Amino acid sequence: MKNLVIVLIMLVGSVIYAQDKNARASLEVDGVCMMCKERIEKACIKTKGVKSAVWNVETHELKLIYDERKTDLKTINQNIANVGHDTKEIKATEEAYNSVHACCRYRDEDVKKDHED
Repeated sequence: MKNLVIVLIMLVGSVIYAQDKNARASLEVDGVCMMCKERIEKACIKTKGVKSAVWNVETHELKLIYDERKTDLKTINQNIANVGHDTKEIKATEEAYNSVHACCRYRDEDVKKDHED
């Protein structure tokens, strides 16, 4: 009986510890449309350890849930920049930015105006 109690305590402790691995973060990511949303979220989800990525077109806020043991925010920011989107931490290269569709060129004032309501 004593061994059973010890095993149960160990199991409960490991379940509680496992829940601490997921971190939540919020990033600002530049983009203008639903195509940008898909590209940004896909870049995040392809990052090992990212569980959830939801980008808001209007606020440019990216909400993340990720496993801190497998990735970090610097890696996620870099993967977003690699597909052509700027974050506060890392700016996309001109080559990566120019690879996005013409309607997604968020640095262009005319494109921004076209996407305003």
